[in-house]
Amino acid sequence: MNLELIKDFREKLADGWVLGPFMKTCDPGFVESAGYAGMDFAILDMEHGPISVEHLQNNIRAAQVSGLLPVVRVNSYEEISRALDVGAAAVQVPQVSSADEAAAAVREARFYPQGERGVCRFVRAAHYSAMDRTDYFSAANQALVIVQLEGQEAIRNLDEIMEVEGIDIMFIGPYDLSQSLEAPGQTTHPLVVQQMKKIVDKAREKNILVGTFTDSLETLKMWNDAGVRYLSYSVDVGIFYEACTKIRKRMESMNC
Repeated sequence: MNLELIKDFREKLADGWVLGPFMKTCDPGFVESAGYAGMDFAILDMEHGPISVEHLQNNIRAAQVSGLLPVVRVNSYEEISRALDVGAAAVQVPQVSSADEAAAAVREARFYPQGERGVCRFVRAAHYSAMDRTDYFSAANQALVIVQLEGQEAIRNLDEIMEVEGIDIMFIGPYDLSQSLEAPGQTTHPLVVQQMKKIVDKAREKNILVGTFTDSLETLKMWNDAGVRYLSYSVDVGIFYEACTKIRKRMESMNC
């Protein structure tokens, strides 16, 4: 189980901020190296990446080996239980637009009395039944539930969503939000920033943790200064591309 990772992660969030990338590849090596680099979490992306449940297990193992919290962004509510069964310490649910949808995410992620997650002890998360069943059900309910707010319907329903019990982090999806404001891809557009700050401010008033994504270090600092604590910086393939580009340019500048 991920109890120590989850405990450490929650303590880091309480003390300040956490940082981690999205993972689009299926290679556990990228995940493991992110952990050794000092990242706090990795979001294994089943929504926009090619990763399958079979690949997910080894990527989660790589995260655990290197001290990363394995977060899985699912593509549907049906995938929540499967992600947790193979060892995810957190699930991130996209396109949550209402309190009912947020409550459904919590319900699918938690066992009784917090939810109605389907029960099977013969899974990796329960050590394939080697774990005491009482301990397993108690530990499993420590997994984090992260809901993504990404459009105007979510903004309209923000107050109701914040009242849903069991949400650990509200994650603002800046790209989808920018599209909903007719400025697709313009994540620093004044309207996008204004709406995101509104969410952050309202959440902080209720002591709800907020996260977001950025691929710019300047924007990362801006949101951290604004009170965002769950900071997702870039994507494995994007970071690799950026590093390769810098190396190439550096070599050319040295007249090699």
